[in-house]
Amino acid sequence: MPTCELCRRRIQGVRDPQAIQTHHLRPEERKTSPTATLCRPCHDQVHALFTNEELRESFDTVAALREADRLQDYIAWIRTTDKLRIETRTSDHVRGR
Repeated sequence: MPTCELCRRRIQGVRDPQAIQTHHLRPEERKTSPTATLCRPCHDQVHALFTNEELRESFDTVAALREADRLQDYIAWIRTTDKLRIETRTSDHVRGR
């Protein structure tokens, strides 16, 4: 049973092939980037809150992402639900770059 490395939820009984996704920890370096297995909501949220530059330079491990201030409220919330689709909004911080 797959587990999201960020929120640590176990994803079970889902027929959607996109429910679990591969996240490149160093975006734009796909050939050499280490990867993490994330549920779709976590993957979407990470890209809504961080620029690719930030991900490459400061958040290139799951541990760093898990400890990021911007994700604390989200991680606390997502762990309380079994949702595999959520509405995300790109932050002004990311949109402005």
